[in-house]
Amino acid sequence: MRVTTWTEYSLIITLNLAKRQIEGAGLVSAREIAETERLPADYVEQILLRLRRADLVESTRGAKGGYALAKEPAAISVFDVMTAAENQTFELPCHTHPIDAPRCIPGEDCTIRPIWVSLKSRIDELLLSVTLADLLTDEQKVQELVTLRPLS
Repeated sequence: MRVTTWTEYSLIITLNLAKRQIEGAGLVSAREIAETERLPADYVEQILLRLRRADLVESTRGAKGGYALAKEPAAISVFDVMTAAENQTFELPCHTHPIDAPRCIPGEDCTIRPIWVSLKSRIDELLLSVTLADLLTDEQKVQELVTLRPLS
């Protein structure tokens, strides 16, 4: 698993919007998010478009327009943000970098694939269990939260 800059920026942007929502601050422009978070403005625009397409963010046009979360921070998981940004959370090597074509065909016998599928499942389970609201607490609380959550 590789956490990309795109994913990192997506989480920073959604956390910015979550803080604003909790504070009742209203809509914010992409430019203001970019300036506040010190992110490249063109990335922020592209990420907000993906987040809007995933129904995580709403936008309003006009002079007083801008962006806001489409849901409460407690209803948006890290998984939601990552899949909106990257369309996935974990690349299965069998699908993205097949080493041996016959072995890596879905349905063919492969003793390695179950490890990757299980790992993806556990990663997704953890990411689904942590919300933007959780991430708005301090680092120690988030660490305790992710450490104490049992994986099935």
